[in-house]
Amino acid sequence: MQRLTITMDDDLVDYLDNFIQEKGYTSRSEAVRDLVRDSLSTEKNQRNEECLGVLSYLYEHETRELARRLTNTQHHHHHLSVSTLHMHISEEQCLEVSILQGKRHQLENLADSLISQRGVNHGYLRLLPKPKDE
Repeated sequence: MQRLTITMDDDLVDYLDNFIQEKGYTSRSEAVRDLVRDSLSTEKNQRNEECLGVLSYLYEHETRELARRLTNTQHHHHHLSVSTLHMHISEEQCLEVSILQGKRHQLENLADSLISQRGVNHGYLRLLPKPKDE
């Protein structure tokens, strides 16, 4: 392990310390390591390498033909889907969470085609680098 020294302005240090407290980190080093890891993994995924994705979206299941459109889109991209969880939030709202695997642009295209549907109120795609086989 190497020791690094960095300089930050006071406002940024305060922001970092608040982040550390909110997230429950035991040290600045742990928080900075996670932030750097997260940033670099996002950068790495921009190279169109294989990645893993978690797509979550909240939608109104009563919206005309929405359930059919969502299902058809998922079937059209079946090769990207590893698993999907469907949860009934209320009489009107459903939550779906899908675990995905594929090229970054493929996962982003699938997420965009689902999240942009009329009746989908919130959606979020989180990408992670796929670990290399040893």
